[in-house]
Amino acid sequence: MKEEGKKRPRPRLHKLGELERATAKKARESWHMFTIMAEFVEATEQLSELRPAVSVFGSARITPEDPYYLKGVEIARRLSDAGLAVISGGGPGIMEAANKGAFEGKSLSVGLNIQLPREQVSNIWQDISISFRHFFARKVAFVKYADAYVVLPGGFGTLDEMTEVLTLIQTGKTRRIPVILVGAAFWRGLLDWFQNTLVKSGMISPEDMGIVQLIDEPANVVEAIFAFYEERDFEPSDEERQKTLYL
Repeated sequence: MKEEGKKRPRPRLHKLGELERATAKKARESWHMFTIMAEFVEATEQLSELRPAVSVFGSARITPEDPYYLKGVEIARRLSDAGLAVISGGGPGIMEAANKGAFEGKSLSVGLNIQLPREQVSNIWQDISISFRHFFARKVAFVKYADAYVVLPGGFGTLDEMTEVLTLIQTGKTRRIPVILVGAAFWRGLLDWFQNTLVKSGMISPEDMGIVQLIDEPANVVEAIFAFYEERDFEPSDEERQKTLYL
């Protein structure tokens, strides 16, 4: 039992008794950093001149017969025909719907694929396909190169991606862009909880609710994005571009 008020010394890697194990551990961690850097470099090389673009999110589990899949295809095709590249997660479900609609349209279809044990199988509707092993590097690419977010129904992954961009906009770590939720029946309960619980308890400010729009009609999704950019350019300002360096 340790003496009162004394803390156990913090172990340091270079003081480990087994020098060979310590060296191997440091080497493994150091080389792993290069794989992370490589993902950021590839994303920059492939996407830095993509604009304007929209990131589209939604469940990997939705089938091609599902109404939300069909709506995802239509939204993406309209965005693509309007001159906006479409970025999705590159997998099945809503991700496939987004890539398919964009691929069939006039602009580029981009898939930011993630290597997972299950569910994530790359779809064939990608003009640009990038593979990630790290979720955080992939999420940076979704935000950094998007001029709008369109979020269809989904699970934990979709919620994670949506709340990530809401947090970045709320805290000023990235520029304000349209965040559009598609599917009133699906999202209304969550938005009501935001309003009735988060706002009322002071966890977020009332104006934070203005970051999100709820739109169901595909044509209105496109109109809302262009309406947002009526008085400003799709291209980020120098100050906004600087912010993305610290996502």
